[in-house]
Parts: sequence; structure tokens; C-alpha cells
Amino acid sequence: MLRPADRHDVRFLRDMLRHAYHWRIAEDEERPVYRYVQNWGRPGDAGVVAMEGPHAYGAAWYRLFTANEPGFGFVDERTPELTIAVVPSRRGKGAGRELLEALLEQARENGHPAVSLSTGPEQRVYYEHFGFEPVRETPHAVTMVKRL
Repeated sequence: MLRPADRHDVRFLRDMLRHAYHWRIAEDEERPVYRYVQNWGRPGDAGVVAMEGPHAYGAAWYRLFTANEPGFGFVDERTPELTIAVVPSRRGKGAGRELLEALLEQARENGHPAVSLSTGPEQRVYYEHFGFEPVRETPHAVTMVKRL
């Protein structure tokens, strides 16, 4: 079951950051990972949480960043950057797809013309299946955008 993310989910979203950005945490000290959840619930923040009974096991969310404090997948100040993570024991069972599809629909409903993300090169093909296109690449990461 999916439900909307709210301010009460900040701790869980913070925990999910470790799964989503474990490969980036030491890479770029200038872009601290906590930006993805700090003051969660501000205008432009939206997300969904995957639940089984009372237990959350995955989340997908997006937020807008500024050019002065960008996220890893920053494109511009009008394009929200998404983050997605599923606990390891639930990966490979469709939870990521369900979360991503729900969040993309929410972004459409909220009037966003596009969303962005940053991922490792090994995940590029996965996101291309959802219509994401690469806009910037380094040896360690790919920034991708999906036009909605």
C-alpha cells in the first residue's frame, strides 16, 4: 500500500537517504545529503511511502532546490529532484516501480513539466525505461530528466 509522505515521515525519509545515496555521501562534501529532508513539508515537497501493515519499507519523494543549494541531480529551480529508496529486503519485487510511477503521477498532477534525479551509471537503463534521459554525466553519476 502507498500513502502520501508527510512531516511525520522525516525520520524514515532520512533513514532512506542512506539507501538512496550511500554511493554519494563521501563524494561531494559541498552537497550534504540532509538537504533532501531538511525542513520537510515546505512548498514543492511531495512524496509517497510504501507500507506493509504498520511498517514502511520504501519511499519516493521530490523537492525543489535552489542554484545556491542544489541537490546532486539539480537541473534548475523549477524542476524538482526525486529521491527513491527501498529497504534491501524488499528490492527486486516491484516496490521501486510502484513508488516511482506514483510519484511521477503526483508530479504531473502538481503541474511540474519535468523531474530530475541523480543515479549511478549502472542504474541508467532502469530509469530510461521510465522515460528519463541523461543530461549530464560524470564517471560516477548520471543526472537524468523526465519530461512530464
